[in-house]
Amino acid sequence: MVIYGARGLKSRGQARSLLALAAEEHWGLSVLPEMARHERGKPFFPGRADLQFNLSHSGDLALCALDGAPVGVDIQIVKDWRPGLPRRVCSAAELAWLEEQPELWPAFTLLWTLKEARAKESGRGLTSTIRDIRVPRPAGGAALFEGLWFKTWTGPGWAAAVCGHSRPPEKIFEKSLDIPPV
Repeated sequence: MVIYGARGLKSRGQARSLLALAAEEHWGLSVLPEMARHERGKPFFPGRADLQFNLSHSGDLALCALDGAPVGVDIQIVKDWRPGLPRRVCSAAELAWLEEQPELWPAFTLLWTLKEARAKESGRGLTSTIRDIRVPRPAGGAALFEGLWFKTWTGPGWAAAVCGHSRPPEKIFEKSLDIPPV
């Protein structure tokens, strides 16, 4: 598994540019294969089941994961969410963990990215109650939980997570996208 990130996006289409750059560097693909979407919206390459990927973007940030097995990523700008949202989408254990954190919204955003990444890895999306999507508590390093690997990252004003079958890398390859969207 490899993770690529970019900041300074001016359009959503640049997330696909990040995928193209990552696919060229990591897989040696000079042109992206044809893309399609599964029933629930997860993008894939129909003719290349050996090449798994996932994309996420928020604000001017993008994240892309490449692997040989299903993978999901999410990146979110930290913001003040609706006050009742944590009680609606978190389990009792997750709420208890949130109460222990020094800052609610950065911690909640990190937990949210884990849930999104898991939903995207499966390809089902957010079809079940978000509260029922089980993820490990955010902890700095990679964690194996229910047969899947998870990893989180944070930076000034953002949080990100990955979920997949391969152990995630410690670092995100940060790339410049001074190119127009694909």
